[in-house]
Amino acid sequence: MDEQKHREALVTACRQMNALGINQGTSGNISVRCGESMLISPSATPYHLMQAKDVAAMPLAGEYGSWAGPLKPSTEWRFHLDIMRSRPDAGAVVHAHPTYCTALAITRRGIPACHYMMAAFGGIDVRCAPYATFGTKELSEHAIRALDGRNACLLANHGMIVVGADLDKAMWLAVELETIARQYYLSLLIGGPVVLSEADIAETAAKFTTYGLQDKPRAGARKKAATAA
Repeated sequence: MDEQKHREALVTACRQMNALGINQGTSGNISVRCGESMLISPSATPYHLMQAKDVAAMPLAGEYGSWAGPLKPSTEWRFHLDIMRSRPDAGAVVHAHPTYCTALAITRRGIPACHYMMAAFGGIDVRCAPYATFGTKELSEHAIRALDGRNACLLANHGMIVVGADLDKAMWLAVELETIARQYYLSLLIGGPVVLSEADIAETAAKFTTYGLQDKPRAGARKKAATAA
């Protein structure tokens, strides 16, 4: 995908965050890896007005914090850039303030293995990073630690971060995280969840390696099935 298509996809994803109900207003932000640069949504720009040309570009190496574009990068550029620099597997980062993730983060709770889909986030839980003021290096450092071995974390009294191999995967994970957060929240209201074991999550993670793949049909199987039909 060339840079223009990355920019267009990023703008579309920003608008989708609000349409999907995982963000409100301009509080969220998204970044994507593009060659030697990170493209990131601009600061305080309404998504319906955002254009591909407004997306800021920041070098992944070189002067820390330098950027190019008509608009300043998101105030949260530090954790986006630090994640991209420290995680070669990170093709996209989505940060948002979805209601249930944020409600848990306000109580400074992580999310335990209350559902087998927790395996999609790389471990037996999603951690909640300690509180720090938005946009600071301190918040970035907290987030990096909470994301160690994980594809998501909560940010205390703030929101969430997800990391994906590409933008589609990151957006899928963002929706999945808010879904699990809601399920966990509701389970707390009726006595609390029965948490899955580390072995349960590991077994699910192993199955995810072939998730969505179909075995090739045996020779003649398709013809036989057609005849039976």
